[in-house]
Amino acid sequence: MVTSLPNLLTLSRVVVIPLVVGLFYVDGDAARWGAWALFSAAAITDWFDGYVARSMNLVSTFGRFLDPIADKLLVVAVLFMLAAFDRVSTISVLPALVIVLREILVSGLREFLAEVRVGMPVSRLAKWKTGIQMVAIPVLLVGDAATFMPTRLIGEVGLWLAAILTLITGWDYLQAGLRHIRANPVPKE
Repeated sequence: MVTSLPNLLTLSRVVVIPLVVGLFYVDGDAARWGAWALFSAAAITDWFDGYVARSMNLVSTFGRFLDPIADKLLVVAVLFMLAAFDRVSTISVLPALVIVLREILVSGLREFLAEVRVGMPVSRLAKWKTGIQMVAIPVLLVGDAATFMPTRLIGEVGLWLAAILTLITGWDYLQAGLRHIRANPVPKE
């Protein structure tokens, strides 16, 4: 059921990635506001697709597979571009790196746990982390085009807060994953 509304919303997050990335190569405030608008709309679909899927009983295997991948692709692509275009300070590349590494760690853990048929639900703290980063990133995207507020400061503080929550939730996921890894050793041949 790839064409259900929740799946189309999820796919829209993947489709928006090259558009947001492309806007980094366009000079001017309009491009920054455009990237802000696209990313913000995509971030809203992250919440909305799950809500629609559950409320309309349209949860699908495809959606459960693609949703976390779409989120990670969008966030990682934009964090790389923000760093590459010097839209974050050198020191604030560190929280971006922490976020990217945690996403890889959690993806690997989820893949392993799926093999041993163990689910790893998203924690409430992880949802807060996602919410904070989904606010910080578009603030950084708009950057200097928003002359009415200190966007870089606000965005970077948000990125650091998200990174702190990323470390906490990453550690929690790692501990849970390690318990299952120890409980499911590879049989010796």
